[in-house]
Amino acid sequence: MSYLKQILLLLLICTKGFGQQLTYTEFIDQVKKNHPLSKQAKIVVDKASADAMIARSNFDPTIGFQSDMKTFDGKNYFNYQNTELKIPTWAGIDISTGIESNRGQFLNSEVSKGQSSYLGISVPVIKNLVIDKRRAAVLQAKNLILASEQERQSIVNNLLLDASLQYWKWAAQYQLLKLYNQYVVTSSNRFNITKIAFNNGERASLDTLEALTQLQQLKILENDADLLFTNAGIELSYFLWDNQDSALQLSPTMIPDTLNSKQISIESGIADLISLSILQNPEVRAYEYKINNLIIEKKLKFQSLLPMLNVKSNILNQNYNVFKDAGSQFYQNNYKFGVDFKMPLFLREGRGEYRKAKLKIEETNLAFAAKKIEVQNKVKTYSNENFFLKNQLETLFTINNNTNTLLKGELIKFFNGDSNLFVVNARENKVIETAEKLISLQFKIVKSYYGLKWASGTINQ
Repeated sequence: MSYLKQILLLLLICTKGFGQQLTYTEFIDQVKKNHPLSKQAKIVVDKASADAMIARSNFDPTIGFQSDMKTFDGKNYFNYQNTELKIPTWAGIDISTGIESNRGQFLNSEVSKGQSSYLGISVPVIKNLVIDKRRAAVLQAKNLILASEQERQSIVNNLLLDASLQYWKWAAQYQLLKLYNQYVVTSSNRFNITKIAFNNGERASLDTLEALTQLQQLKILENDADLLFTNAGIELSYFLWDNQDSALQLSPTMIPDTLNSKQISIESGIADLISLSILQNPEVRAYEYKINNLIIEKKLKFQSLLPMLNVKSNILNQNYNVFKDAGSQFYQNNYKFGVDFKMPLFLREGRGEYRKAKLKIEETNLAFAAKKIEVQNKVKTYSNENFFLKNQLETLFTINNNTNTLLKGELIKFFNGDSNLFVVNARENKVIETAEKLISLQFKIVKSYYGLKWASGTINQ
């Protein structure tokens, strides 16, 4: 066999056979649609909407019927029947209307005998006039829906970050496996050629031992890489689910996208990404709704400092038409009026609750400021990491090309009898080492890129 053919054989790249490719886009789309965490995140929003419906129920009109009667020793003591409709309003005013039928020999003197009707209102004059528990609950429920949307987005973002990093870890392990596949074949061919040369008396026996040792070391690396690639595929299977909520297993013949960090670019500058992190990072935005709810709570607690003064007024009429014969004389003689007043003398509970509400806002504002700085620092850290790693990448690509050139030159010298296998193996090990560093560095760049998108809140875009 000519030296030229031997060199071409040694440079032959042969990788382990695999099947269909699972692209990153296909993988991440499936995670978004089918992963249980993604579906659970939606339930968070649905639960908040259900709570909002519960809060709004405080303003639902209610209709009631009350009947009370007594008969004893052949006497009809009383028979009270009262049908009432109550309508709460957002202004805090409660409207009530109803009809009564009161009969019997021993009626309560406060009760209107026979059939009557009424229409009344209850107005909080001081306390609960601006806001009360019912209105506060509805306002807070609306904020919780918005906050739950941020919580949902945060869960999805964390899921996508974990899924993305696991996918590219799988891709990195695949590239390492291909690298060792290639050099196991190359080393095996070199060993076979060296044996032939030894049998022909052209090489010493130590050359065959040197070639065999190199081959065995590379097979160990290949075996380790195969194990890591297989396990990375198993870990990736955690993110794979079908639309029937059944877990899927990644096929052993499935291969990933090529791990190529040069295809990844950050479209925005660092200042823009910091701005995006404040506007879009769900963990930051959630604080806005927390603070809004605390402000509502503070307004509600302030009502505890005010005296309660409720005014109740009803117009009354005989029979079931409350407005029959209505006129100035009618309104002067057919009414029921009442006032409720209550005020704690020391207001200790009210002052304590109000102070506590203000402290909660202060506490949350401090946490909000800390969270913004934390996210901004993460954006800066990931951005710096991405920038400096890319600078290293260019240098490492050059080193990798140079070591490959040195190896090819050493192979030519070896087959011309001007070098030995020890030097060739050393050159080859250096090529493998730089290739390993290249794959590792590209994975770090990808990690920093997706970390940056996660911190800026754009990973789901």
